Amino acid sequence: MASQIAHIIYAKKYFDKYPSTIDKDEFILGSIFPDMRRIDENIKRKDTHRHYDPLDLNFKGLTAFEAGWKFHLYCDMKREEILNRYEFYSLPGAEDFWRLPAKLLEDEIVYDKYNNWEKLVLYFNEVPFIETSVNVSRETFSLWYAILAKYIEKKPNSKTMSIVLSKLPDLVEKASGVVQSIDALRKNKKAVDILAKVAEEIV
Repeated sequence: MASQIAHIIYAKKYFDKYPSTIDKDEFILGSIFPDMRRIDENIKRKDTHRHYDPLDLNFKGLTAFEAGWKFHLYCDMKREEILNRYEFYSLPGAEDFWRLPAKLLEDEIVYDKYNNWEKLVLYFNEVPFIETSVNVSRETFSLWYAILAKYIEKKPNSKTMSIVLSKLPDLVEKASGVVQSIDALRKNKKAVDILAKVAEEIV
């Protein structure tokens, strides 16, 4: 899986490449919805990472939110294909902490590819509640996007990554180790170059 800023960048790239009447804001909400499980232990990965066959860019019959949700899963799949093709996981530290440092470093690398973060911050802070088939309360729904609003308001760095990790219950105790791994991976030019290729090739 990618991290949240990366998913937003990929959504932007999708709309740049495939002009659509799909509501972009709700599509983006859907594209970062599946990882909401990080803040609620009652939400299981299987609840938010559904199975689609085929897992493609056909969104016929889906709402904008559902289309974004499916797009998240599509990007997770394509990202792994790209990283495996470039043998990313053979690099030192690439698989640390369930591959989380690479995902967060990717957020930092691609951040500047989006130019209207202020609008998203406002939107996430006043997010409309969307009913899903997953048992998510309004409070959890709003909290997830509020956490992300703070995270996306400026280009992430080790400090802001540490802060967002501290908001995720299952990662609080591991935050320091994750950030140390990010710092090490950031110094690996090959790793940075490969992570940058994901945004170029994913859609």
